[in-house]
Amino acid sequence: MNSQNRKIELLGSTPIPKALLAMGIPTMIGMLINALYNLVDAYFVGGLGESQMGAISVVYPLGQVVVGLGLLFGTGAASYISRLLGQRDKEQANTVASTALYSSLAVGAVIILLSVIFLNPILRLLGATESILPYASTYAGIYIISCIFNVFNVTRNNIVTNEGAAKTTMCALLFGAVLNIGLDPLFIDTLNLGVAGAAIATAISQLVSTVVYLVYIFQKKSTFRFTIKDCAFSKDVLSEIFKIGISTLLFQLLTSLSISMINNASGNYGDAVIAGMGVVTRLVSMGSLTVFGFIKGFQPIAGLAFSLFSTAIVSQFTAGNTEMIRTGANSLRINGITFMLFGYYTVYSSLFLALGKGKEGFLLGACRQGICFIPVILILPAVWGLNGILYAQPIADVLSALITVFMAIPLHKNLYDAEVKMKETASPIHCVK
Repeated sequence: MNSQNRKIELLGSTPIPKALLAMGIPTMIGMLINALYNLVDAYFVGGLGESQMGAISVVYPLGQVVVGLGLLFGTGAASYISRLLGQRDKEQANTVASTALYSSLAVGAVIILLSVIFLNPILRLLGATESILPYASTYAGIYIISCIFNVFNVTRNNIVTNEGAAKTTMCALLFGAVLNIGLDPLFIDTLNLGVAGAAIATAISQLVSTVVYLVYIFQKKSTFRFTIKDCAFSKDVLSEIFKIGISTLLFQLLTSLSISMINNASGNYGDAVIAGMGVVTRLVSMGSLTVFGFIKGFQPIAGLAFSLFSTAIVSQFTAGNTEMIRTGANSLRINGITFMLFGYYTVYSSLFLALGKGKEGFLLGACRQGICFIPVILILPAVWGLNGILYAQPIADVLSALITVFMAIPLHKNLYDAEVKMKETASPIHCVK
């Protein structure tokens, strides 16, 4: 059996527990490695000063929007491809994979171009202060352009994992992350390039991950061909991709919006507060990716670790700015406690979507950083000052969990009724003599 057939065999006939272990663990590791990019940059840039650290915190949500385009096409295509492979329609699956990859690159290029043209106004909207703006502009000018590699990587990540080659994704991200750890101190400190060095290191690392995926394609190890001639920008193909992918893009947009609103609110208290909250954002993001990697048991451990060791963790991202440490530690402590709720409403959001209940799944998916968060961040700082910023996300987490409880109760009742009905239907019929 060749490698491509083995991948389809894994998806189609392998027992579920074995398939989950074979695909879930490499996927989880790949997600954690991807999160390391943000943490590594923050760790080395933090030694330059709070304004530099604030700069990469401000740029972060813009990068997430661009990456969201890769997720839009990647997750949407992956869902559609899995159904097509289940139907043994490999040709249509190949068409969807090619369409998703080239569409994400085209749309990503347009968004990146617009971001570069209007870079400074965008950075101000994202919360850049006058002292942060020069560093943010320098970092973003390099980083945003390199995001085209990340769009490619994210799209390929989802498709490659979906064809049963999760280890390839893990290796591609691992090579990039390890390289980034080595290049950051080289460019930032040794070559004295500052925040520009951090952006260059990330760009090179993302390029290396892209090369790994290209080698995988050119060696014909992939189930799909990925040629332009296989693309079909038809309504049927794109609608199937968008039907699932749009919710992922929305999640990324809400994430970016929530971070930018925190940055803007934090700007009233100085660059150190923006920098401190930026560290918290990256750490919580790493925990979130773990949940999305289906390692549910790690979630409460991560939350407790954030709470118990908040000061020690945040202090690693600064040369000793006490205001940044105090702000970041206080925020991380309370975020760590309420983060234990993250997996709860995330699982139910996915469950509703899987059951075809799009409105309910969309509602829960938009709660944490949209429906619940936006009113809180707009109102709380005005009445509670800095504490309103620190506690905004934790309060939104609690509200999201409460909404989930009220939505989960009728769902479980309906599932129970359906199970009873199914058992009654399947019961043997006894003939009466």
